[in-house]
Amino acid sequence: MNNQQLIIFTRYPEPGKTKTRLIPALGAEGAASLQFQMTETTITKAQKLSNMMSLLVEVRFAGGNLQLMKNWLGIDLKYQEQGTGDLGERIIRAFESAFERGMKSVVVIGTDCPSLTTEIMLEAFAKLTESDVIIGPATDGGYYLIGLKKIIPELFQGINWGTSEVLSKTVATAQNLNLVIDYLPELSDIDRPEDLENLQF
Repeated sequence: MNNQQLIIFTRYPEPGKTKTRLIPALGAEGAASLQFQMTETTITKAQKLSNMMSLLVEVRFAGGNLQLMKNWLGIDLKYQEQGTGDLGERIIRAFESAFERGMKSVVVIGTDCPSLTTEIMLEAFAKLTESDVIIGPATDGGYYLIGLKKIIPELFQGINWGTSEVLSKTVATAQNLNLVIDYLPELSDIDRPEDLENLQF
């Protein structure tokens, strides 16, 4: 049975509504183009991963609509709108729906980390057999990946998303709950103009 799931959070690449912090450096069209490219790169790696292990891949999207997403990324993927609320609330919903479907291991990633490889994603699922929480730390104090074996809403509550305290608060909460945490290599997210020097596909 297919009981492992990878959930990819992304946004439809509409100019002016995506990667807005990069617009001063790239312009609205350039920022949207980067979002387009980073999402497609992530999907390609996810599809490669699904050839290496039994895996359900779901795209949780904001902006656009279901038809636009299918036209863009193809009809073979599972799609779901992210819905309302802050990032924490949207991540909780994604995990909840996966576990309600009987998933045993669920990993959530974004598309802002081009250096995230298929091998690191594979490592995340492997580590999840031994630990409660798997975290891929980002150099900006956030994380590019989080994996769980059951829903733990507290990990996503009371956090100022997009700040440098996301990782430290998440880890502190996990430690308070006596969860076994394991880590992946630290990688760079591409969120702000100064991050662009780290950009590599």
